[in-house]
Amino acid sequence: MQLIEIPSNPIPENAICGALRAADGVQLRFARWPAPPGRKGTVCVFHGRCEFIEKYFETVRELHARGFAVATFDWRGQGMSDRALADTHKGHVWSFDEYATDLGAFMQEIVLPDCPPPFFALGHSMGASILLRSVWQGRRWFDRIVLSTPLIALPNGFRSTRTARLTARVMRLAGFGTAYIPGGDATVVAMRPFTNNPLTSDPVRHARVAAVLEKEPALRLGSPTVAWVDAAYRVIAEFAEPTFPSSIRQPLLLIAAGRDEIVSTPAIEDFATQLRAGSHLMIAGSKHEIIIEQDRYRQQFWAAFDAFVPGTPLY
Repeated sequence: MQLIEIPSNPIPENAICGALRAADGVQLRFARWPAPPGRKGTVCVFHGRCEFIEKYFETVRELHARGFAVATFDWRGQGMSDRALADTHKGHVWSFDEYATDLGAFMQEIVLPDCPPPFFALGHSMGASILLRSVWQGRRWFDRIVLSTPLIALPNGFRSTRTARLTARVMRLAGFGTAYIPGGDATVVAMRPFTNNPLTSDPVRHARVAAVLEKEPALRLGSPTVAWVDAAYRVIAEFAEPTFPSSIRQPLLLIAAGRDEIVSTPAIEDFATQLRAGSHLMIAGSKHEIIIEQDRYRQQFWAAFDAFVPGTPLY
């Protein structure tokens, strides 16, 4: 296992990269960086769908500058971790429980034995949803968790959500679980033209991600499968249960984006208000991927992170 770099996105110093195996035998690529001398604490970074370790090199540097060790990995089916299907461009799982298996293996094999406590988590989009489910199920690995634009619900009217959910379920039951979703293909969203892209309003960071994908095609991922979408809808239904947010005791910070076209910002805000130990922030003007947005949005994100996560130095 190795990390890919380009001149505009070099590998942060002192990287340790390797592979681990989940309980079901799936191989996952991980990377970690030790804390600066004399500092303690680790931030574990959990990616969204289609993402990969290299996309977070800038984030690793920013966390390291704050005094933290950093650990991260590629979820199954993306990055350089094992992919389930012969067509490796399909984003596929049968259940989000598979991601929970990945998370458990990463914590048990990499973080707990090799990274300095206390542990904090930073999750984006799909990764944030997986973290939410883990704390709801009683996992208490992290002192505090920051969730960037978590996938709690889809935007209102997104492909007629009720119809899409029913279609995905029927197609899966009919044996089309490994097919692309209707209208989906191998196209990589992050490699589409910058104009009108739904992810970021920062052209430089958008181009940087595309350049990494151009150099290493193995990192590319297209549309999800019918089974992935069906699994995602089932998780969204879990989040919609009235008792779900109120049953979580974990301190959480949810950060939403004002111009998000991928997940529902109102759903994030409503969910956060029902948490027993949670708070939230909406960054007006930001698109979905706040961490690769323009600096004026990212600065708001990091200010909220610094105020919430103990151990961050005051600047």
